[in-house]
This record gives sequence, structure tokens and C-alpha cells, in this order.
Amino acid sequence: MPKTAAPTSTMGRSRGGAACVCAGSAGSVGLPGLTIRLRRSPRLARPGFGTADKRGGHTPAPRSTRHVITQSIVGSDGRPRRPCVAALPDGCPPPAVAGVETRLPAARNDRYGHGAVAEPCVDAACECGREAVTDDYDIVVAGAGHNSLVAAAYLGKAGLRCLVLEGREVIGGDTATEELTLPGFWSDTCSTAHNVLQASPTLRFDELGLAAHGLEYIHPDPVVHMPFPDGTSLTMWRDLDRTCEEFAAFSPRDADGYRRMMSEYDDVKGLFGAYRYTPIDWGPSLDERLADRADGMRWQRRRQMSAWEIIRTEFEDWHSRAFMLWMAFMTMQPPDHPATGLLAYSLAYGRQMHSWTLPKGGSRALPLALARVVTDQGGAVLTGKPVVRLVVEGERCVGVETADGERFGARRGVLSSIHPKHLVDMAPRQAWGEDFLFGVDTWQAGVSMFVAHYASTEPPRFAAADRELTPVAVGIAPSVERVLRIGGQFSRGAVEIDDPVLLVLCPTTADPTRAPEGSHTLKVIGFQPYELPEGPHAWDDCKDEVSRANLMQLRRFAPNLTDDVLLAAAVKSPLDLERINAHNWHGSCHGGAQGPAQSGRLRPVPGWAQHRMPIPGLYQTGSTTHPGASVSAGPGRNAAAVILKDLGTGLEAALA
Repeated sequence: MPKTAAPTSTMGRSRGGAACVCAGSAGSVGLPGLTIRLRRSPRLARPGFGTADKRGGHTPAPRSTRHVITQSIVGSDGRPRRPCVAALPDGCPPPAVAGVETRLPAARNDRYGHGAVAEPCVDAACECGREAVTDDYDIVVAGAGHNSLVAAAYLGKAGLRCLVLEGREVIGGDTATEELTLPGFWSDTCSTAHNVLQASPTLRFDELGLAAHGLEYIHPDPVVHMPFPDGTSLTMWRDLDRTCEEFAAFSPRDADGYRRMMSEYDDVKGLFGAYRYTPIDWGPSLDERLADRADGMRWQRRRQMSAWEIIRTEFEDWHSRAFMLWMAFMTMQPPDHPATGLLAYSLAYGRQMHSWTLPKGGSRALPLALARVVTDQGGAVLTGKPVVRLVVEGERCVGVETADGERFGARRGVLSSIHPKHLVDMAPRQAWGEDFLFGVDTWQAGVSMFVAHYASTEPPRFAAADRELTPVAVGIAPSVERVLRIGGQFSRGAVEIDDPVLLVLCPTTADPTRAPEGSHTLKVIGFQPYELPEGPHAWDDCKDEVSRANLMQLRRFAPNLTDDVLLAAAVKSPLDLERINAHNWHGSCHGGAQGPAQSGRLRPVPGWAQHRMPIPGLYQTGSTTHPGASVSAGPGRNAAAVILKDLGTGLEAALA
């Protein structure tokens, strides 16, 4: 078995400043051409908003002595400019990512602009030209997941100064990329594919200029490969005709059904997209939109059906059915549950059109690009700042307090991506109202993941008809019945390791920048319940057994993954996923279930689906809000639109 990486702390330490990141404090930050050098400097202003004066302003917070890290930005001429500084607590060595001195080789400057900077300058006397961190912010954002950063970027482009506070030492939330196994092996903590984002207005129209800030996507081919226990396999290729040939090998009828489904969804995709990227009740409901179409009643029925009901109608061979069921399950909604019918179409369509889309350099390339947009607009992104309390004055949310006791004031509003299960503990319960608390109390986590990350010397190798494949994405669905058991398994709290259903990702086959030359990162994802009969703490005792079972299942189809090929492993149970990111409540990387009771006007809570929270001045974004989970930018864009409307303007102000 590979060596298991030592556990690392995932919570920022409350020692007066940014998190102390003792491990991995040297080396590269994992993007091509990006290197770091570290040095310290003595003083800077302590961020905070002090006390309110009678005019509604604030007296300055006192200064304190703290370590700083410089950020040196290399210009197009290859010469460093005046460095910026970012705070560190006394006695802490500098972190590996946040607030490091950044140097970009001249050959990369056309790609990354002025430099890869995750934090702004906090030295008021600095001459670098970047804005200094002050207490003068319009919006304070709690959490630096991709939706928080999306919202802050739109708000910044509309002229609002935003301060984003992140509890961990790295930004991105579930779009983070970290050295989880060995130095130089960059693994995506949660999300790897950014498929839904490809259809967003944010990316399609480049509304935030992310390409100019270093974001680049790779579209692998083949898209995904599925080997079966009987020695056959089915591969999705970017070419629709070639994919249909794969289905035809099992059933010509299934090939026709797949082609028809792709065509039918292509005709209606714009309608579903418009609904996703419109705040709730800002336009027609989804059923009202469908009612205007000649085939609208068919889609209304399909939406309420289960994915399994549609798949067993459209496909006859069990191989085709297993492939489509597994694909429909990729948003962690059991495909035999009601109202999952759309997933039988949308998930296969998204991958058929865009592939298993990878951000070059790792999933964190997205939050890093977004952070650059925020800081370019005069905003700031601070790590090691876990928000623990909402500051409420006169029944209005006017700021937040972090674990180290610092307060940050917001002139116009506070935007949270903190999970509602935790958010309600950050203000007096009477401030929320009984209906809101009922909605939070009845929130369901849904399906949770079990993940093992590996550093390896080879990618998994799979035998296909007349060739060997080393795909980025592999699905393992041993049978239709095994996929359909997943929902009941979660309901019972049963850990099942016989013939596990898996998603296997090896992004380095298409993006070698994520690992040392000739090496690979591998992620093996299974699906297990958070709640166990003995309690979730029991995961610490049984997770190694589950990871071995998943690895043995993968080796049935990729026998080259011997112990000497796998250099190190980092196993993350559902409990570990929650420990890494508190938003992964009960191990759900999607924030919670996305069935009818927690979707649309009911997400996160009935009556509070428009991003406005019961406390005036407080807004909510992230995967617990419409349109839900996945890397889509939808919750962030929608939240920004609502905030701008409340401030008397609109999203068009950010797009001008």
C-alpha cells in the first residue's frame, strides 16, 4: 500500500492574523511558471473597524506589530516593482500560497498579467499602486469559495469595495487545490471538473475577464471511460458520432436514444440556463417558461420523473443503462429519486459538449483568477480569518467578527457563504425568526463522498476494444442494481464496500502541470454515508478499510496500479471532508440535498430564496442557494444581482 500522508490541520489559527501554515512553506504554488520567495518585514496596520462614531463612521483600529510577507510583482520588462505586504501572526512561518512573494518569468507575463496575487497590499505607505487594506469597505464577504469570489468580483466591477475573509489558509472552498500527498503533487480537494460553468454567462461572455487573469480550460478526449466486469467498455468521446458508435456496440436502439436525447436537450438548454442564472421570482418560474413551448408538457413530466424512469425507457441494454445512471448520479442525487429526470439529459449533454472540463493548473485556478479580479477593483482577500459572529446593530448586520476577535465593518452589507447550519449560531436566534429556523433545522445533507488522493508514477491504464486508454475520467458502475442501491444505503447509514460505484480522476493525463514530470495525481471517489450507527467519529477507525476496497475495485480494471506505482495516499472520509471545509456539512460537498424540498423557492429556506436573509443587511450565496451546487458561478452571480438591486442599481453596472 502507498504511504499515507500525515494529517494536516485545516482550520485557520486565531493568533491575531492569518493562518499559520507550517507545512509546505517552500516551493511553487502549483501554477505553471509561478515561483515564490519569502521574506519578512516588521509592522503594518491591524485591519478592523474600531468603534462607531455618532456620524456613522468609525475610528481607526490600533496598530500592532506583526510579521508580514512581501508580494513582489514582476512587470512585463522582467523587473520587480515595489512589493506589497500581507499580514502574518507573530511567531508563524510564512504560508505556501496566501500572501507569498510572487515572481513570474517574463515569458508568462502575457498569460498572467501583472502577477498571481491572492491578497492586496495592506501597507498604506506602499508605492506599488495596489489598494491598501482599510476598514472602508462597502461589502464584507464571509468565505472565499468560488461563489463568494464571483459575487465580490461582480460587486467590485459595479464600483463597490469588497473585503473577502477566508477561514482557511487557502482560498477556493471546494475549488481549492492543495499538496495533499507529496510536495509538488497538486490535488483538487473536491471539485475537479468545471462543466456547468462552461454554459454560464460568466464564462461564455467573459463578463469578469477571467481569461486575462490566468484562467484557462482543457477539454480532454476521451471524455469518460467506463469498463465493465464482463470485459467490455463504453467510452464517451467529444465526437457525438463516435460516442453513438460505442452505444451501438451494445444496442443500435440505445445509440439512437442517446442521439435523440442530446438533440432534445440542445433545443431546450437555453431555457434551463436562463432559469439557473436568474434570481428566484425575478422572472417566470421554470414551469411557466416550459409552458410557452410546444414540447413544454413533455419537459414538465420529465422534470418530475426519476432519472432511472427515463433511462430504462430510452435504453434497453444494461451496459447503456449503467453508464447513463452513473452519469446522472454525478451531482450526488440518487437517480431513482423523484424529480431527477432532467439529470438523465443535462449531465450527459454537458460532458458531451464540453468534455470533462479541467482548469489548467488545478481547480484553484478559478478562485485565484477571481481573487485577482477582486483586488484589481480595490478589494481585498484575506486568509486565516474564520468568521465566527455577525455584528448586528439596530437589528441590522453591519459587519463580522473573526475568531481572533477582530471586527470588520461593512457600509452597505454582509454577504455570507457560511453554511446555514452554522450561520444561525452567529447571531441571536430571535433575529432569525421561527420559520427560518425551522427551514434550517429540517435541512438534509444528502449524499456524501469518500475520497482517496494518490501520488503515482503512472496513470491508470484501461484495456479497450483495440487500444489502451489513459483517460482523465473513469466511471465504475458494476451493474444497474448496484447504482440503484446507493440511495437506500445512505438512508440506512450502511457502509457498503462490495462492488463499489466509483468516479476515478487522473487530471495529469491532460494537465501535466499538476505533478512533477512523469508523475500523476489520482483521485478515487466513492459514496458513503456520513452518519454511522456508532456515530460519524467511527469513520476514523474504518476509513482505511473502505479506501482499500475502493482501490481493489479500481485495480480490477487498471491492474498497473501496483503498490510500487502509488507513492503516497491521503484518505478523506465524509467526516474529514467536513473537517476540511465546514461548508461540507455532514460530508456533502454540495452543501446539501437538491431534491424538490431543497430546490428553487425552497433553497435554502422557504421564503428566503432570494439571497436576502432575515437580518437586514445580510445576504447569502454558495451552494445552499439557487441554483444549487456544482461549479456554476450561478449562486454568486445571482446574489450580486440582488445586492445591486437593493442598492438602487443592477448587474448591468458591473457589465458596462
